[in-house]
Amino acid sequence: MARREYDESDARVRPSRRGSRPRSKIRPTHADAVLAVVTAVDRGRYTVELLDHTGEHAGTVLTAVKARELGRRGLVIGDRVSVVGDTTGADGTLARLVRREERSTELRRTADDTDTAERVIVANADSLAIVTALADPEPNARMIDRCLVAAFDAGMDAMLVLTKADLGSADALRAAYEPLGVTVIETDARSGGSLDADPGFGLLRDHLVGRDTVLVGYSGVGKSTLVNALVPAAERAVGHVNDVTGRGRHTSTSAVRYRLPDGGHIVDTPGVRSFGLAHVDPAHFVAAFPDVADAAAELCPRGCTHESAQAGCELDDWAGQDEARRSRVDSIRRLLASRAAGDQY
Repeated sequence: MARREYDESDARVRPSRRGSRPRSKIRPTHADAVLAVVTAVDRGRYTVELLDHTGEHAGTVLTAVKARELGRRGLVIGDRVSVVGDTTGADGTLARLVRREERSTELRRTADDTDTAERVIVANADSLAIVTALADPEPNARMIDRCLVAAFDAGMDAMLVLTKADLGSADALRAAYEPLGVTVIETDARSGGSLDADPGFGLLRDHLVGRDTVLVGYSGVGKSTLVNALVPAAERAVGHVNDVTGRGRHTSTSAVRYRLPDGGHIVDTPGVRSFGLAHVDPAHFVAAFPDVADAAAELCPRGCTHESAQAGCELDDWAGQDEARRSRVDSIRRLLASRAAGDQY
C-alpha cells in the first residue's frame, strides 16, 4: 500500500483559548532595580531622581514609564519607586518603574464633600504649608481649616504661610491658629529677590530645611513667587489676581518637587478652588486636636455631635474663658458645619 503524503490542509490543531503561548506566572524579581523618587508626572511619563544606598539623592534624573507589574496602582510626586532599564539619564532613554515602596504619608483630597473619589496629591511628605494672602485675594478661614484637617489626618505637620504682609494685618489669623500649635509665618512675597531681603523668608527657609513640604493654596496667593525665591532655578510662572473675581489665574498647571539649596524639598502644587474632605471621618476633626478629643471623650455624652452647647455638647464649659481652648473648639465646629452643608472651599 502506497504511503500517503501529508500537507498543511491535514493539520487539525485547535489553538488555545489563552493564546498560542501560555503566559508564565513567574514574574521577574528585578534584583538589579535601583531606588528613586518621583519628582514630576506628565501624561504617563514620570520624572524620577535616583537615590543612593543611604536614601539620599544621587543627582541623576530619569524619564520613566510604569511597568506591567504596577498594574493600576497610581504613582504621585514623592513616591519612592524601584527603577530598571536604562538608568543613565541620557537624552532619549526611558526607564521602567517596577515597584512602589510603602508610603509613610498620603496627602489626599476630594473634589467636594459629596465626592467619594479621593485623590492623593503627594506621598511621603512631612509637612503642609498652607499659603494664604493677607489681601488680594482675601484669606479664607474655612479653607485653612480644611487643609489643617487633611494634614493632621495624613499624619503631617502644618504651617500657615501668610503672603503680601504689606497689604494686611496678620493679627486675626495669628490669634486663631497659633493657639492650635500651628506655626504662622508672615512674608512679603512681592519683594522677591534674596531670601535675606525679608525676615519672613529667612524664617520660612529655616522651617523647610531637611523636610519634605507641600505648598497648597488658592491661585494668586504667591506660591510660585515663594518657590522662585527659595529655588531660583525653578522659574515658576507668576500670575496676577483678577480685579473682578478676586481670584488668581492658574499659572502652575502641575505639581513639581524641588530640592532646596540647604537640604529638604518643596512640592509646588497648582492653585486649588476647593479642598473636599469626604475621605475624612468627621470624628477625625476632633481627633486632630488631642486635648479637645480627651475632653470630648470624658465629658460629652455618647453620640455627641459637638455642634453646639444647645445640642448637649460639653466642650463650651470645658473651654471656659481659655482663649486657646475656645479657638480650637470654634475651629472644629466650623469644619463640622462646613461638612454638613457640603460647602466647597
